[in-house]
Amino acid sequence: MPSPFPGMDPYLEGHLWPDAHHNLASAIQELIIPQVSPGYVARVNPYTVIDTSPEEEVGIMYPDLEILLRKNQVTEPEASYLGGGSGALTPPTLSVPEFEKIQVRIPVVEIRDSQGNQLITAIEILSPINKRSPGLEPYQKKRERLHKEGIHLIEIDLIRRGKRPFYSPYLPKAHYMATLTRAASDKMAIWAIDVKDALPTLPVPLKEPDDDARLDLGKALQLIYGRNQYDLSINYKNSPPPPEFSVADKAWMKGLVSGK
Repeated sequence: MPSPFPGMDPYLEGHLWPDAHHNLASAIQELIIPQVSPGYVARVNPYTVIDTSPEEEVGIMYPDLEILLRKNQVTEPEASYLGGGSGALTPPTLSVPEFEKIQVRIPVVEIRDSQGNQLITAIEILSPINKRSPGLEPYQKKRERLHKEGIHLIEIDLIRRGKRPFYSPYLPKAHYMATLTRAASDKMAIWAIDVKDALPTLPVPLKEPDDDARLDLGKALQLIYGRNQYDLSINYKNSPPPPEFSVADKAWMKGLVSGK
């Protein structure tokens, strides 16, 4: 069953996002390979980020942590806090579980020269950890490094929460965004996308004088939604993951998903 949304389905932004993120990278790879072969290859190359503040995603991307917190929310102070001897320490009021660090694997689609394995274009699909501390700052440094090394960078931001890793006073307000920074350019092309919009078809730069490939982002999302049967994991009668939409957007969505 296809998604009821014309473009990005905001219900994928929650606990389904890690699975959708991985599958979207694979679908992008699948769509690009026939266009760039044999001169280039497209590879999914994941990297790992340690999320030291997973509490910000409790109940959104990490539902299991919310369950853990509910089960162990308040406990009696441990005896080790109390000390001993005549100068016993004052016990704490309560004890709550400390969040563990979580490893987040972020897939990147890399287009490389098939002869020399040179990285030509990186396609980054942003994760929530790329848009908040502690992952925001390292990602900003990474995108600067890619530009200095002469690598084209496509960034696909289909997550509404968090802070975008790039800034411009002319940056349009939009739910979602895709950008392209070509290696030899000091300008960034921006595609602003609202929840009511179809997803764009993006140019994918290669080496000169080769023509750009094309990335139909809407087709990629449709592929993964149907293949992975995300409709079976979504209750469209509930609200989508935060942040909350405007009253007008919620009214539009209500009509869109009625009967789902």
